Amino acid sequence: MNENRRKYYPTILQAIHLLILYIFIQTVVDFPLAMIDYFKDTEYLYHPVKKIVLGVGSTLFMLYYGFKKSNAPLLEVFPVRFFNPLIIIPVITFLWAMQNLLEIPGALMDKYIPAPQWFWELFNKIFEGDFGWWGAFMKVAVVAPIVEELIFRGLVLKGFRRNYNPATAVVMSALLFALFHLNPWQFPATFVLGLFLGWIMIRTNNILLAILGHSIHNFLVLLSITYFERIRSHAFYLMEKEKVYLISALVVLLSAILIFGLSQKWNKKNKSV
Repeated sequence: MNENRRKYYPTILQAIHLLILYIFIQTVVDFPLAMIDYFKDTEYLYHPVKKIVLGVGSTLFMLYYGFKKSNAPLLEVFPVRFFNPLIIIPVITFLWAMQNLLEIPGALMDKYIPAPQWFWELFNKIFEGDFGWWGAFMKVAVVAPIVEELIFRGLVLKGFRRNYNPATAVVMSALLFALFHLNPWQFPATFVLGLFLGWIMIRTNNILLAILGHSIHNFLVLLSITYFERIRSHAFYLMEKEKVYLISALVVLLSAILIFGLSQKWNKKNKSV
């Protein structure tokens, strides 16, 4: 039976191969451009047209290649269903509270493995749009969630759910999602986000809700960076850290319970993967 289940694409190793292929395509283009920029003081690597063409092209290739290998109907790999719109509220509160709690592992990382200056410069570039704030919004809250969710909660998680038990599928897809970002300082946040969005997919089997959840998360990060001083001067964040973390933990728990309850009706009616 194990052998029978393992025939579906992708397995864990096949998913790793797919992601390496994606990174390789990006590197083949980025590396020579980086060399040209370095020696000639140009900025071809960050040119908007290059980023759009390479990003869209490599993503479409990866999705097409993986979808054809999966040998499954389109709406099974990327399922779209109606969902209770009220579920969006606890999704927002969960992600907001979880960002507060992620300050704990973030502080530990800063203490034992402090991020170098080049990382923060690179990280800030992610949230800098070529067309101002709205360009950054489109990049991090629209394009990135669609691309990454189609890959990780669509193509990858679908294969994992057919090959492994739900817990293994969610954890391994979240792990690959976190490793895909290629730096240890983002790992706690991306891994937890991957777990949450994987759980959302298990509960609802709806790629649109996963995309929306990812978009909300990135939008909250964008707001926290753009309005950092204003947000941190709010009365809530001026409380003792222990109180902030305790309230945030309670919000996470309550939000998870509400998400579970609001997705229960769908879960009873749709048992098949």
